[in-house]
Amino acid sequence: TLEVDTSQELSVGELLERANRDRTPNFDEPVLIGGDIALWSEADRNADPCTSSGCLWLKYTDGNVYIPYYIANHYCKQEIIVRGLQSFSTVSCIRFRPYQNGDHEWLSIESRNGCYSHVGRVGGGQTVSLSRQGCLYHITVQHELLHALGFNHEHTNLFRSNLKLCISPLFSLGMEYNFYKINTLNQGTPYDYNSVMQYERYAFSKNNLPTMEPIPNSNVSFGKATQMSQNDTDRLNRLYKCCKCNKLYTIISILFSLYSRWCD
Repeated sequence: TLEVDTSQELSVGELLERANRDRTPNFDEPVLIGGDIALWSEADRNADPCTSSGCLWLKYTDGNVYIPYYIANHYCKQEIIVRGLQSFSTVSCIRFRPYQNGDHEWLSIESRNGCYSHVGRVGGGQTVSLSRQGCLYHITVQHELLHALGFNHEHTNLFRSNLKLCISPLFSLGMEYNFYKINTLNQGTPYDYNSVMQYERYAFSKNNLPTMEPIPNSNVSFGKATQMSQNDTDRLNRLYKCCKCNKLYTIISILFSLYSRWCD
């Protein structure tokens, strides 16, 4: 059984579509929209939980957002998952830490049927599915974690039509709901062709013709990210109000404390 495929010839959208293509969910697994976004029921299909009721993880007094996680013992090797978790701490105030007794909310990372996550914090132990057969890539780990942090797909961005992206409904017949515009949490940043949340031009196509075309230049490359873009991290930092001065403040505090002791 293939667990870790170190090559990545496909885009993140293609990887997710391939992993979820023949998905047969168990009775306790969620409905999916957009390919990999988990919903409690079909009735929630047109609602974005993050803009309608709030979904942010809690920030602590030190300015960081600590999110407990538990990695199920399905995996022989956990390096790719751990590397994806750790990648957030280098660019933001998000800190993923191992689950501890007493935690009331956490991410339960499991090898279920396909790759998927709920959007934002939903409470309790919420599942992030990273199937051993097709989901263990750095880019897919970051993609699903960004969903869990509150972000939707870039191609559902409310402002995609403003000389950015044109959707071809004839080529995605029956799959149009995957492209419905929603008020995504883009935090005032520009549309980003290089976001890890952007699918490629043939996503959800029914006849191998492109469902998405950049405008005005249809030759612009998009949906080919290999890791989070600068826009992805900017949105994350703005959404969670990450202060870039936290590390400097900590260093100054330590130096001041040492100086005070020396003076005494």
